[in-house]
Amino acid sequence: QVQLVESGGGLVQAGGSLRLSCAASGRTFMTSAMGWFRQGPGKDREFVAAISWSGSSTYYADSVKGRFTISRDNAKNTVYLQMNSLKPEDTAVYYCAARPAGRVAIGRYIDEYEYWGQGTQVTVSS
Repeated sequence: QVQLVESGGGLVQAGGSLRLSCAASGRTFMTSAMGWFRQGPGKDREFVAAISWSGSSTYYADSVKGRFTISRDNAKNTVYLQMNSLKPEDTAVYYCAARPAGRVAIGRYIDEYEYWGQGTQVTVSS
């Protein structure tokens, strides 16, 4: 079984930065692509960023490209999301997700991910 635990959320002013972390347990992390999704108030959950198993490939939603950076440290079983130049529209609950074991390539869609964290709130004030 895989457990994902996010941390690092909080309240920040527009233009500020936050770094989210997702600590994973279980062998799946070592052979899976990982992703970040978010769900804003009254909105559907949406894709934010994804990273391949090796970390060599990344992909971003247009809305965060150039501002957010996804990375992973396989030795620490942790994936990160560095968020810079935050905007009020980035306010959401952010979820870490893992693809099934052996799925090393990036996924951009919710149904490509099998394991989910509980989410961490990010609030950006104007």
